Amino acid sequence: MNAPITETQLAQQIEKLAQLRQAIAQAIVGQHDVVEQLLIGLLAGGHCLLEGVPGLGKTLLVRSLGQALDLPFRRIQFTPDLMPSDILGTELLEEDHGTGKRAFRFQQGPIFTSLLLADELNRTPPKTQAALLEAMAERTVSYAGTTWPLPAPFFVLATQNPLEQAGTYPLPEAQLDRFLLHIKLDYPDEADERAILAQTTGNQTGKVPKVMEGGDILALQALVRDVHMGDDLLLWITRLVRASRPADAAAPAAVRNYLRWGAGPRAGQSLVLAAKARALLQGRLAATRDDVTALAAPVMRHRLLLSFAAEAEQKQADDVIAELLQAVPFPMH
Repeated sequence: MNAPITETQLAQQIEKLAQLRQAIAQAIVGQHDVVEQLLIGLLAGGHCLLEGVPGLGKTLLVRSLGQALDLPFRRIQFTPDLMPSDILGTELLEEDHGTGKRAFRFQQGPIFTSLLLADELNRTPPKTQAALLEAMAERTVSYAGTTWPLPAPFFVLATQNPLEQAGTYPLPEAQLDRFLLHIKLDYPDEADERAILAQTTGNQTGKVPKVMEGGDILALQALVRDVHMGDDLLLWITRLVRASRPADAAAPAAVRNYLRWGAGPRAGQSLVLAAKARALLQGRLAATRDDVTALAAPVMRHRLLLSFAAEAEQKQADDVIAELLQAVPFPMH
């Protein structure tokens, strides 16, 4: 069993996280909630899906995180003609010039990295999207009967454009469920947009310093699991997830009317880890109800399938989640 962390050690880890935030802010103006959710995903050891219209800085945000972390970083631009072997790698036939013997050698693809930017993931067909499934879930790649481990830490940050845009393929439910958080980017407010214009059109470009390495991240991820979560909070999360299923007796009217199916157990696991990570990010060693409330939408919105009635009434998953939080009472002992 790990020794309990001291206040000094906690202060040191929190200071590193503050430095990481400051480093990203060198290149990213505003988007404080988005940056926080990205760091929560990193601390919780999960993958993140960022969605927003083109031009909101999704790729720049991920690149900035890659620069701030002293980790191997690769980017894959997903296109309609991308093949699974372009991601995972392929076998090459090589000849030994000394003996004349030929043998196959596995040439690792760009997925063999610690921080992977899967840019515009939903612009490639499902066959290629599925190539990421094993890697995201198991942290391994299987090819020609051999299983290859991926580096630790391994963190996929995928971007996607809204499904209304031309040339997009909806991500399969199994793929979406592999993402810890679905983070939505919106247009910046006027002050931030003015600051973006000033920062990106002059000679001075924001340089992102390296402030953290792989060992720091693994230590923080281990610390997240030591963050305390009370039994009442754990019970509330369990009931929230179960109430998101239309067939459940406790499902509120919004769930029964607007969802075809709800979240599975992985949503509960993700909500627990994300809430613990948020607590640590804010310098606390205990998760609270506010942590769960703040992260319910990013954790659950991509795990709910809306009904035809929801589409007809222009209801979003976030609307249902908001009603769910109101309808499921917090356990009182």
